[in-house]
Amino acid sequence: MLKNNVGGLDRAARVIAGLVLLGLFFAYPEASWRYLALIGVIPLFTGLFGTCPLYSLFGLSTCPVKKA
Repeated sequence: MLKNNVGGLDRAARVIAGLVLLGLFFAYPEASWRYLALIGVIPLFTGLFGTCPLYSLFGLSTCPVKKA
């Protein structure tokens, strides 16, 4: 399983951005660009699950450091 590497503020921003983009998809049914808004699924899922494959690839993390 993937390790959590997305912190709280980052997760909230991703979920909000994903919902806004998906909302645009449903709000403008006649727009030619509306299918580009489906990219909102990616930040929504990474925010909900707390893990980002690109962060893992580059060794990044926005999670707070756990004290031993």
